[in-house]
Amino acid sequence: MIGPVVTGNPVLSSVMLIGQAPGVREGPAGKPFAWTAGKTMFQWFAQLGLSEEDFRQRVYMAAVCRCFPGKAKAGGDRVPDDDEVERCSRHLATEARILRPQLVIPVGKLAIEQLFPETEKLIEVVGTVQRATLGGVEMDAIALPHPSGASTWHRTEPGKTLLVRALAQIGRHPAWKSLLADKVRDELASTFQPAMQT
Repeated sequence: MIGPVVTGNPVLSSVMLIGQAPGVREGPAGKPFAWTAGKTMFQWFAQLGLSEEDFRQRVYMAAVCRCFPGKAKAGGDRVPDDDEVERCSRHLATEARILRPQLVIPVGKLAIEQLFPETEKLIEVVGTVQRATLGGVEMDAIALPHPSGASTWHRTEPGKTLLVRALAQIGRHPAWKSLLADKVRDELASTFQPAMQT
């Protein structure tokens, strides 16, 4: 694994996103999902009412592994091995115990496997709402495919339809709705704050 450690903003949130591991560009950028896959993913969440900036300020962004795993010999990023995943797992479990999220969004197969280790294919979980346990904490989980440009899963059927279904379920979830309500409240407060001071 190649440093630096990449983490999201330390926000208290009822929604937790779990990515796989940072890519080569996330370390220098100092934030997760800072490149092409992030652009795609944040477009998905913008459809649900949160811009990238709002998402980063309101959703706790974690990952299975926090450092870049390096390049694979066959091309692309190397998938972290079981030992690397195990060494990082205590961070994820501790974050779940501290946050006690109502909703977790695992993005990509490696993240999904941390909640549903028996999953063999994405079609088994993407587009469904399931109960999951992480760090001894129970929560709802709505899985998403990885938004990588190298993957065609979310751009072809049945992945395309299952992605739409998963995003709709996230948008309907009470934890997501509370994020949107908080955003509106904060926007109203900032609008009226200057008027109140004069």
